[in-house]
Amino acid sequence: MAGFRAARANVVPGLLVQGVMLGVLLAYYGYPPATRWLNQLAEVKTRWGYGYSALSGMIAGGVLPEIIRVIVFQKGKWRRTNTGNLFFAMAFWAFMGTVVDGFYRLQAGWFGHATTFAVVVKKVLVDQFLYNPLFAGPVTAMLYDLNHRGFRLRGASEFFTVRYYREVVVPTLFANWGVWIPVVCILYSLPTSLQIPLLGLALSLWVMLYSWMSEQRSAALKAA
Repeated sequence: MAGFRAARANVVPGLLVQGVMLGVLLAYYGYPPATRWLNQLAEVKTRWGYGYSALSGMIAGGVLPEIIRVIVFQKGKWRRTNTGNLFFAMAFWAFMGTVVDGFYRLQAGWFGHATTFAVVVKKVLVDQFLYNPLFAGPVTAMLYDLNHRGFRLRGASEFFTVRYYREVVVPTLFANWGVWIPVVCILYSLPTSLQIPLLGLALSLWVMLYSWMSEQRSAALKAA
């Protein structure tokens, strides 16, 4: 039930992110100027390789969210906690950017680079129902919780229990699936070299929208 509540709470920002990504997909296949520009972006990704993935993840998942938090929610006041959060998020999302890049390349090796329906379905299923619940979901939850604890290892053994997975990881998986299954369907429908650049776009939009929605919910609870 916690998972369904989390998914329902993310409906509005999720639909906005999905709408933007669908627009990008349609523009790529139906609007030649957009196709040329996106192909140029794909060439940059190809030249930079994993460096592009690390930088993209660092900016999309680390720098932008903290800047938004300070400007919008803290009225421009930078706090000590922002510095710690920034360095953690930059390191984490740079790491995850390279991991996802490697995972996308691995899937392309397994299933091919074609954007046919059968290939896209296989990649989405492996992505969302193997990679996500077995690696990305647990690792993200554990490291963010560890960061909130100041990286104190006392009590960290709970991260490896069934209870932690059920109470913490599973709700985040439901919230993730509600937003990201349509998004990765779109990503896998594009050329492999474009998937990481547009993943960065989706991640940036998602983090910004989610941060705003989260703040609005917190303000409403305080007012009540």
